[in-house]
Amino acid sequence: MPVAEASIAEEHAWCAGVLAAPLAAPRWRVWRYRAPEIVLGCAQRALHEAAMRRAPRGVAVTVRPSGGGAVLAGPWMVGVTVVLPPGHALLGEGLVDSYRWLGELHAGVLAQAGIAARALDPRVQRPAPDAAGATGAAHAATAAGVRWACFGALSPWEVVAADGRKLTGLSQQRKRAGVAYSAGTLVARPDWRLLCEALGEPADAARLHALTAACEETPAAAGLDAAAWAERLDTALAARLDDGGPET
Repeated sequence: MPVAEASIAEEHAWCAGVLAAPLAAPRWRVWRYRAPEIVLGCAQRALHEAAMRRAPRGVAVTVRPSGGGAVLAGPWMVGVTVVLPPGHALLGEGLVDSYRWLGELHAGVLAQAGIAARALDPRVQRPAPDAAGATGAAHAATAAGVRWACFGALSPWEVVAADGRKLTGLSQQRKRAGVAYSAGTLVARPDWRLLCEALGEPADAARLHALTAACEETPAAAGLDAAAWAERLDTALAARLDDGGPET
């Protein structure tokens, strides 16, 4: 089944196995996480030892092969891994453009559930969060950002709520066998203190809370749990990857 309940280590092992040999067609998995885990970007490897010391007992701290900021995975998040073979039509033209299809797919799944979400088009200047939909704290946090955390900053084609708060983060790694995309969507609100304290930045917890949204906060989608979101994303991926176009 493309939907799996797993740890971050199991997710990374699956992806490494797929990339270990030439790929003839897209492969994907949708992930649900059993327990809280901290995942550092590959450029944050030097923070690994200190984060392990600070993290609560039983909370794993790992380093992923892709870049970007630290992530707090757990039951509140649904993850996606997609591996495309070289030359696949969905890769687009260039690194930034290659994210477009995945960001728009996530935004579409959220919109179908009643969440006013959008993928951040780098060709359009991103407006500040709407004053009617964001508090003063959110405005201030958005302006400052939390650059060390994945959900504390915005990149092209990532997904935000109507007021500009982040819902879905994206990253990728490129290998000879193919391109592996990772996405994580906040179904519920995590306890950002766990991540911030482990990274030695406890004061950033309130800012991360202001910068992020969660699917459960939209009344129309409040009845959907992580399992339901995982199934919706899996269905959308199956449809998109089936008609993603021929390889070139």
